[in-house]
Amino acid sequence: MPILGIAKHIVLCYTMGEIMRRDETSVIWALKVTRYTGGSMKRPRIMVVDDDPGLTDLLQVSLRFEGYKVGIAPDGVTALAFLPRFQPALIILDLVMPGPDGFAVLEHVRRNSDVPILVLSAKHSVDSKVRALNGGADDYLTKPFEMEELIARVKALLRRAAHGALSNRTAPQRFGHLCIEPQKRCVTLRGERLHLTPTEYALLVEFASQPDEVLSRTFLLQRVWGPEYRTESNYLHVYVQRLRSKIEDDPANPRYIVTVPGVGYRFCPDAAATAESAAG
Repeated sequence: MPILGIAKHIVLCYTMGEIMRRDETSVIWALKVTRYTGGSMKRPRIMVVDDDPGLTDLLQVSLRFEGYKVGIAPDGVTALAFLPRFQPALIILDLVMPGPDGFAVLEHVRRNSDVPILVLSAKHSVDSKVRALNGGADDYLTKPFEMEELIARVKALLRRAAHGALSNRTAPQRFGHLCIEPQKRCVTLRGERLHLTPTEYALLVEFASQPDEVLSRTFLLQRVWGPEYRTESNYLHVYVQRLRSKIEDDPANPRYIVTVPGVGYRFCPDAAATAESAAG
């Protein structure tokens, strides 16, 4: 049986709840899913934004099999209209689709939410990847792809959003005017709360947990993104730049996160605190 035939057959094993129509041509499925084996455990919601019905059918079945609730939006307008009601724990986002494209959806979401976003796109160029990451995407997977890899990345993003980088520290950490409060998952600079995505927060906590140590790019990738990430150095470069833009007075001449050429980065809280004291 073709894979889509299998997928449609598996759908029969689930209960599909509410169907909402935004208009006559655009349909959103808000799936209140219960595995046929029963159980009422609360399941994370994932929104898939893609205009390819064959792909969304397959993603829907695969993600539901893993225990997630899935909502499908076939275009950018539908996604933005549906987002406040569905409140997903994660968004899987295509870049090329009718109406507002994926980049516009990404920009809109990031103005209002830090929900993890996995871009799933046929665009293979480095420029597209960097643009998406700069726009606030947490991960980028190109089509065609292996479903096992997508599921692994989804799980990694959800773990990161729930727990941040691994750290045994619970007390607030202060580095000059920068304060990290792990229990509240809150970061402030000069008393003002910073808006950080889960990935930005996880990366900052990883830096702060090992101050003044040189951390290699591979080490940071595996600690923050997961053990399967080893060569995606562009991810790290983009997110270091994003962090610097939020915590540094002069991102072009950083004091907190310093590049160690050919190796990686060092978090230098003492130097930053000294500079801030002198400026004060």
